[in-house]
Amino acid sequence: MTAAYLGLGSNLGDRLAHLQGAVDALAATSGIGVLAVSRVYETAPVGGPAQEDYLNAVVAIDTELRPRELLDVAMAVEQRADRVRTVRWGPRTLDVDVLVYDDERVDEPDLEIPHPRMHDRAFVLAPLHDVAPDRVEVPAAGWEGVTVTPLALQLP
Repeated sequence: MTAAYLGLGSNLGDRLAHLQGAVDALAATSGIGVLAVSRVYETAPVGGPAQEDYLNAVVAIDTELRPRELLDVAMAVEQRADRVRTVRWGPRTLDVDVLVYDDERVDEPDLEIPHPRMHDRAFVLAPLHDVAPDRVEVPAAGWEGVTVTPLALQLP
């Protein structure tokens, strides 16, 4: 089994239900065991057109799947949530990103691990810190550049 971390985001429809559906779908997938789920954070969008705020979380998993297979699962989970890709960084019902896959590096046109922009995004780092504090240190000034508000919501 390999430790991996997936980022979840949603800013359309029932945002929390989309995140919960993703966790449930991952847990039901052969070769994936959900170990932990971060708190849910509400964040302002970064890049792209004007849009509503996001809910974000990170899921820690153990997996027998290789990185490409894990990406395929992530995309299938997005499709089940009716994800539509029309505008880069545009609004979405669900986004599932492979952030980290053990200490492995992948550099392919449609898959980069570790995720290339996660170190600049507090909306990834804050929930990643919840489930993997050994991988992310909280900056002395907090999460600068992005407003990250932890909600009183927890995914089971």
